[in-house]
Formats: sequence, C-alpha cells, structure tokens
Amino acid sequence: MSETIFSKIIKREIPADIIYEDEFCLAFNDINPQAPVHFLVIPKKSIATINDIEEQDRELVGHLYIAAAKIAKEKGFADDGYRVVMNCNESAGQTVFHIHLHVLAGKPLGWPPYTDKLKV
Repeated sequence: MSETIFSKIIKREIPADIIYEDEFCLAFNDINPQAPVHFLVIPKKSIATINDIEEQDRELVGHLYIAAAKIAKEKGFADDGYRVVMNCNESAGQTVFHIHLHVLAGKPLGWPPYTDKLKV
C-alpha cells in the first residue's frame, strides 16, 4: 500500500493538531472542518477502504468508535449528539485512502447530509 498523508501524520512527518492517541489509533482536528467540531479518528494500521477491512480488523474498527465516544465525552458534546461517518471510495467522498472516522458536532446536523437531489 502506498504511503498517505495519514501515515505521515502517524510517523510525525507532517504536523497535525492531535487531540487523542493510544497504541491503536490517533485523532486530530480536520484541517477543513465541516462543523464547529470536526476531527478524524484513524487507525495506526494502514487499511485503504472499508472494502479492505478484514475479519482480523474487527476489534480495531470497533476501537475507533470507542475512541470517538471517549473523545466526545471528554470534550463535552456526547450528550448533545454527534455524527460519525466513514466514507468508502471516491464516489462517497473518500479522498485519503486510509480508513478514518469523521466526527462532527457542535451544531444541529441535517439529514440527508448532502444538498444535491437524489438521482433515481
């Protein structure tokens, strides 16, 4: 797998506003926030897309969500609510091919999360 900006952040080759780290994952504020609170939770293991998650990654992927919930509680917005999104491939908006959770909060979030009309 080729190196991504996220693997460079993990190796501290590129700076990021890191808000959480443990042995399995890293969380940092998004450089192009889409909500008042917008951070990413990434695994330290490189997995390109959701399609590349394997059975042995089950605990790791679950750990990403546990980390997101822990950060939400620590930052004080867990009870107000937040959205967690993982995009898969370009048509879904994935631009960095290293799986990651987007955690968004701090304002009411509408649904659907896009403005284009559905094409049927």
